[in-house]
Amino acid sequence: MALIVQKFGGTSVGSIERIEAVADLVVKTKQQGHQVVVVLSAMSGETNRLIKLAKQIDSRPSARELDVLLTTGEQVSVSLLAMAIIKRGHSAVSLLADQVNIRTDNMFGKARIEEIAATRLKHELEHNRIAIIAGFQGRDIEGNITTLGRGGTDTSAVEIAGAINADECQIYTDVDGVYTTDPRIEPNARRMSHVTFEEMLEMASLGAKVLHIRSVEAAGKYNIPLRVLSSFNPDQGTLISFEEPDVQANIVSGIAFNRDESLIYVNGVHQGTENLAKILKLFAEFGIEIDMINQVNHNFEKIDYAFTVHTNDLEQALEILTSNQDGISAESIKGISNVAKVSAVGVGMKSHSGVASLFFNALADENIKVMLVSTSEIKISVLIDEKYLELAVRALHKVFLTENE
Repeated sequence: MALIVQKFGGTSVGSIERIEAVADLVVKTKQQGHQVVVVLSAMSGETNRLIKLAKQIDSRPSARELDVLLTTGEQVSVSLLAMAIIKRGHSAVSLLADQVNIRTDNMFGKARIEEIAATRLKHELEHNRIAIIAGFQGRDIEGNITTLGRGGTDTSAVEIAGAINADECQIYTDVDGVYTTDPRIEPNARRMSHVTFEEMLEMASLGAKVLHIRSVEAAGKYNIPLRVLSSFNPDQGTLISFEEPDVQANIVSGIAFNRDESLIYVNGVHQGTENLAKILKLFAEFGIEIDMINQVNHNFEKIDYAFTVHTNDLEQALEILTSNQDGISAESIKGISNVAKVSAVGVGMKSHSGVASLFFNALADENIKVMLVSTSEIKISVLIDEKYLELAVRALHKVFLTENE
C-alpha cells in the first residue's frame, strides 16, 4: 500500500461529466489498496470568469479581495468531487486551505507556502477517508486568504505530499506526459518516459507548461517522485525523479520555450554594482522575478542593462523603474513585449562538448538573431524575436532530437 497524492487541473474537472470521471480514477486507486489525497483546481474557465467579474468593478482590484474571490472556484470543485466519491460508496471529505493549515506569506496573488500542519489531514487518512483539498490557496499569519499564483495547484499538491511523506505525487492534466517539445509546434516531438528533477526544473523555469517551477522545486526538496499523467487517457505518463537515465540516449532531452517574456532596457546607468543592486532590490520588493540579465559596458563610465521579466509584470516593472529613474541613475528605460525565449535542456550536456556550436548553427541557418544568451551546466537559452519562435523550436528539435533518434 502506498500513500499517493493526485492533483487534477481545471480541464480535468471542467464539467460534471469530467468530475464523475475523476471520481472513478480516484476510487480505482483506492480500490488498489492505496491511501489517496486529492488536490483540485477550479473548474476550467471559472478563475477567468471570476477575474472578469472583479475587473467589471475595478480594472485594478484590491489584491487581497481578488484572492478572496478567486478561492471560491476550488471550493466548488472539491465539494462536487467529494459528493461523487461518496455516491460511489467511499468515505470522502472536502477541505479548504485553513482546514489543512496551509500557511503562506502575505504576498497576495503569488503567495508562497511556508508551512503545512497536516494534523487534520493525517486524521482523515487514519479514518480511511479520501481527503479532497482545494489547491491554489492558503492563509497568511493573520488569517487572510491568499492564492499561490501560476501553477498554484501543482505547488499545493507537492507541498502536501511532502508534509505527509507521500510515496508519489501524480499530476493529472490534459496531456499524457512531458514531451521533447510542444507537439503542436513540432509533430515529431515524443513523450519521455523519465526526466530528472534537474532537467524538469530547467524546463519548467524556461517555459514548459506541464509543471510550474515552484512545484518541481518542492518535489526536489522533499524528494517526492512526480508523475505527469493524462486524466483523459491515463497510463504510465512521465516519471520525474533524481535517477539519471543513460545520458548516451540524447545529449539534449527537450526544447523548451516561453512566449511570456518581456525585455526591459535600463540604459546609461553610472558604473558601480550599487546601481544594479538598487534595481534588483526594487524588483524584489514588489515580487517581480528577473529571468535573464545582461550588461554592456561603455566608455565614460556608463552601463546598459537588459532584463527579462514575465509579460504580466512588464507594466508594473516599468512604472517602478521610471518612478525611481534618478535613484538608479538611468538615462532611459524601455520595455519590449514581442520577444520569446527558446532553450535546449539535457543532463547529457554535462559530458558533451560542442552543444553550443550545434545550437547556434541551427539558429544561424534560419537567420534567427539572438538578443540575449543564458547558459548553465545543462541548458542553453536565448531570447529572440517572438515571430521566429516556432521556426527556432523546430530547427533545434531537428538537430538534437529528430536526427539522433
